[in-house]
Amino acid sequence: MKKTTIKFLKIILPLLLGVFLIWFSIRNSTPIEREELLDNIKSANPIFILISIICGLLSHLSRAYRWKFLLEPLGYKPKFLNSFMAVMVAYLANFGIPRSGEVLRGVTISSYEKVPFEKAFGTIISERIADFIMLLLVIAAAMIFQTEYLLAYFEENNINPFFTIAILLGILAVGVFVLKLIRNSKIGIFKKIKKFAKGLLEGMRSILKMKQKGAFIFHTLFIWLMYICMFYALIFTVPETSGLPFGVVLLAFVVGSFAVSATNGGIGVYPIAIGASLMLFGISKQGGEAFGWITWGTQTLLIIIVGGLSFLFLPIYNRKK
Repeated sequence: MKKTTIKFLKIILPLLLGVFLIWFSIRNSTPIEREELLDNIKSANPIFILISIICGLLSHLSRAYRWKFLLEPLGYKPKFLNSFMAVMVAYLANFGIPRSGEVLRGVTISSYEKVPFEKAFGTIISERIADFIMLLLVIAAAMIFQTEYLLAYFEENNINPFFTIAILLGILAVGVFVLKLIRNSKIGIFKKIKKFAKGLLEGMRSILKMKQKGAFIFHTLFIWLMYICMFYALIFTVPETSGLPFGVVLLAFVVGSFAVSATNGGIGVYPIAIGASLMLFGISKQGGEAFGWITWGTQTLLIIIVGGLSFLFLPIYNRKK
């Protein structure tokens, strides 16, 4: 199969999956359920939607500002506006080609601020590591809030969480072995990989060289606090979800964090996954999915508008370069 065909399939298949899930969900709903779903969405309180959008925008601004703490040790001080627009363009790109945003973000800052791509990409990976740690902490918090329910669910479905952890450790061991093979290899292609990896590592090590580690940690905590606030504010847009305990909301947030990467920007998957997770706690399918659609729509609208404007404004702002 040609490389272009594979790339095309990687783009189109997640999108088709999202569209199929939307069609399947609608097809398996009764007219009354569909009407109830639409009524919940139409009657959403715009004040809480605005609060959610503000929280989302603050998280993106904080992410762009946090980036400078990783780039400064490498000797680069990009303009804040360029960093912010690069972040938003990256989010927008993920709607077209899943997981392409990080690469485009590195290319953008490399083009307009003359930061070597491999170093910029290395700092982005460092960010992702910090964000992954935060996600693990949120998962841990959600599990603590819902420990009794989760243990009962694992037992009922014969799920062994320790087996899952063992698989992850095995994958990590294989990865370490492959890296050692590449490092000791004399083959040309592996030499290029090592050179690229060296730049990545230099970018990743910037997290250890930062003079303002406290500020980096503060912004990391702030970004995730805003993510949760952005999500939590929207439970008040649907009457049925407005009384949900914080632990349940946190668990749904975790489910949404994983679902959003399944298709282009989480289309189709996100609202269905949120609805399914809330059904476990007694929320109706229509109420849960309405909340999921409002959440997904709010986040998507913010990214499309700000990301689109950033894409247009970047070359204008840097026209003298």
